[in-house]
Amino acid sequence: MRFDILTLFPGLFSGVFEESIVRRAIEAGLVSIEVHDIRVHGEGRHLQTDDAPYGGGGGMVMKPEPLFRAVEHALDAGGCQPAEDSGATVVLLTPQGRPFTQQIACELARQDQIVLVCGRYEGVDERVRRHLITDEISIGDYVLSGGEIPAMVVVEAVTRLIPGVLGDPGAVFEDSHMGGVLEYPHYTRPAVYRGWAVPDVLLSGNHALVVRWRREEALRRTLERRPDLLDDARLSEQDREFLRSLGADV
Repeated sequence: MRFDILTLFPGLFSGVFEESIVRRAIEAGLVSIEVHDIRVHGEGRHLQTDDAPYGGGGGMVMKPEPLFRAVEHALDAGGCQPAEDSGATVVLLTPQGRPFTQQIACELARQDQIVLVCGRYEGVDERVRRHLITDEISIGDYVLSGGEIPAMVVVEAVTRLIPGVLGDPGAVFEDSHMGGVLEYPHYTRPAVYRGWAVPDVLLSGNHALVVRWRREEALRRTLERRPDLLDDARLSEQDREFLRSLGADV
């Protein structure tokens, strides 16, 4: 998997991918990350990358020429044809994008190359959206100064889904939002801490009981914290029966 990140502020990424899971994925050759400075492709002597909007109004708009050149350079470096010819994934990080979810992370994890375009200022020229970008992603209903932090989020979420990145290949399937529910509670040693004990079932050695307890606790937690997720969750009849016992209408 190759990530190409296009930004006006490449220094923001210094050190971010040099720790933990992402670093190990890079060292193992499972992931490569290239950060590109959009200003290199700017216009004129001053390498201009933004300009005032037609029609007036506050703020600046990112110009189309530098963005097209930057994306085409990244695709060429990664061995891809231009986006309109190859179906390459070119993502704009923007508050107007579709909300980022675990399911979208799974979609992206199946790609060979992802180009992440970090928006800034008032956004990008609409011709970039229409003719260059293939997907738009938001990490939440709020506004940041740019798409750099969202790009970091996408890289982290997608990287851990790539086969071989995590030590336990089955761990990802138990994560929150995989299968549409939140993850069950976790406990570790000691068995009793300040009078608070680990649930007996986790000490029983009965694997089948542990599996069912974890599923029920995941369902309980989802009902309490994110009941909206249950509308699209993959639920068995046993799951539904348990949720009904908690008062859920499923």
